[in-house]
Amino acid sequence: MASARGIARSPITWAVVALLIVGLGAGLAVFQPWRLFTDTTVQEAAPSASPAPGPGGTEAQPRTIARGRFISHEHATAGTVAVLRLADGSRVLRLEDLDTSDGPDLHVWLTDAPVREGRDGWFVFDDGSHTDLGRLKGNQGNQNYPIPADADLARLTSVAIWCDRFNVSFGAAELRPA
Repeated sequence: MASARGIARSPITWAVVALLIVGLGAGLAVFQPWRLFTDTTVQEAAPSASPAPGPGGTEAQPRTIARGRFISHEHATAGTVAVLRLADGSRVLRLEDLDTSDGPDLHVWLTDAPVREGRDGWFVFDDGSHTDLGRLKGNQGNQNYPIPADADLARLTSVAIWCDRFNVSFGAAELRPA
């Protein structure tokens, strides 16, 4: 029977220890488990109108053209979403009272996928068309995301908080006309 001292001096033991350390480091880098315990809160004001130029200029307030409520998928997700049309014709996606888990590589997507409850809805959002509005600014709070002029909202009828790292939806909302 080999002694403990002999095992500790074995090159095989050192190779196994080195592989375990590298594996642990890679696992931490990919999964980022500490994000389960962190929050980033963002409180952006809703877009507002500016007065029209000239005497007696009036404000054309942003108009809500679609709304939705988040449902949970991979992680508990709550809050609402609104598509606002601004006076200049541009559109903004507004997340309100968002509350989801922090995660690696989270994005806000407009998609053509149906919003399904439960596990059936976790993976559908990358199957069809989507427009990436950018990285999620924070996992809690109120946030605004400009919608590109060429985004077809007649076709892109849902919003997903999408984890690009693991290709899964944290939560999603169906957009319905306001």
